[in-house]
Amino acid sequence: MPKTRPTSAAKTGPALDHDRYVPALITFLANKLSKSATGVYQKRFGVNVTEWRILALLAVEPGIPASRICQVIGFDKGPVSRNLTVMENHGLVVIKADPSDGRSHSINLTAKGRKVHDKVLQVALERERKLLSCLSREERDVLIGLLQRVHGNLGAVTG
Repeated sequence: MPKTRPTSAAKTGPALDHDRYVPALITFLANKLSKSATGVYQKRFGVNVTEWRILALLAVEPGIPASRICQVIGFDKGPVSRNLTVMENHGLVVIKADPSDGRSHSINLTAKGRKVHDKVLQVALERERKLLSCLSREERDVLIGLLQRVHGNLGAVTG
C-alpha cells in the first residue's frame, strides 16, 4: 500500500512536536520498552510484561490486594484481574480471600513465582543498564529524580 502524503490542509493547523512533547516521549518510550520486554520475558520465562510488573510488585509488597496493584502500576481492574487469574493458574501467585472482608483478597508469590521473579529481575536490570548506558551516573540520578517528581505531580492532570 503506498504511503499517502499529508494534504496541504493537514499542514496548516497546529501540530504537536513529538520530539519535544513530554507525554508523547514517555508514552512512545514506555510502549517500545513494554513490547520488547514482553517478547523477551514471554520467550524466556513464560510471562508477559504486565505479569512481570505484578511479580515485581508482589516481591516488594507481599499480601497486597489487586486494588493496590492497580494503583501502583496504573492499570484498570480488568486487565490486572485477568493477568492474576492466568498467574494463579500457572502457579505463580496464590490469591486468598480476606476472612474479615470477603470482597478483598491478598495476593502472594508462590515459590515458583519467586523463582520466575528472580530470573526475570536479572534480565530486567540488565535491560535497564543497557538502556541507561548512554548516561553518566549523575545523569541517571537526575533522570530518576525528575521522573519521580513528574510522577508525583500526576494529580495535576489526573485529579
